[in-house]
Amino acid sequence: MNEIIGIVFFGIGIVFNFFGCLGLLRFPDIYNRLQAATKCVTFGTIFLLLGVLIYTGFNSLGIKAILCLIFILITSPTAAHAISRGVHHSRVKLWKKSVIDKYKEDGEGGSD
Repeated sequence: MNEIIGIVFFGIGIVFNFFGCLGLLRFPDIYNRLQAATKCVTFGTIFLLLGVLIYTGFNSLGIKAILCLIFILITSPTAAHAISRGVHHSRVKLWKKSVIDKYKEDGEGGSD
């Protein structure tokens, strides 16, 4: 039973990673691409790691999967925020159809 649940989690993780990578190719600017990479790929990788934990059980590989899961949950949003803030301070323009720029409204963005 654990094997079937683990394989289902693998499938869900692969689907989320696929759509995250597709978003990296299809979205128009770096800010939207970061959203795809951060949300979809992080969620997909978490499902893959949970699948490893469920499939193998609570052994040395399962503990490593838990540690990697915690590491990804902490570092992925932090890195995406730092990258997007750095890109905004470098004055990379938003997509022409973007609606709002919170950094510029808060006075944190560079002057244009």
